[in-house]
Amino acid sequence: MSDFSRDIEKFNGIYKLPVSAVPTLDVGVNAADRMTAFKDILMEEVHEIDEIIAAQKEGKDELEVLTMLADLLGDIQVYCASEMAKFGLPLDQVLAIIMQSNFSKLGADGLPIYDERGKVMKGPGYWKPEPKIAELLASLKTQK
Repeated sequence: MSDFSRDIEKFNGIYKLPVSAVPTLDVGVNAADRMTAFKDILMEEVHEIDEIIAAQKEGKDELEVLTMLADLLGDIQVYCASEMAKFGLPLDQVLAIIMQSNFSKLGADGLPIYDERGKVMKGPGYWKPEPKIAELLASLKTQK
């Protein structure tokens, strides 16, 4: 477990937020209600991007804009990681699978493929992470 994952569990403990040792939808409240609340919180954070865009367009100091951006992106990561801990989803292992899947997106020529926005697109060797994530979660549920 990474230091970040340990800090997230500590954070959830301090603030009396659930931490599950195994993957579960039992987080003390209806899981769909929890996910709806999480979406609302996350969308509040996403809307802060508009403030950062405005600050950059207004010619704010580069360090100030970068600081705002770092704070926003860090907050989003903390919110997501905290939510994963609530549902007993192993952050480090899930992210490792997702990153390996992302590495499989290269084109047949071994080069990245981008859309017009700069988003990395899926190449012919791409594999979906969900089956490996499902296998991981199933193994964790049977271990405990």
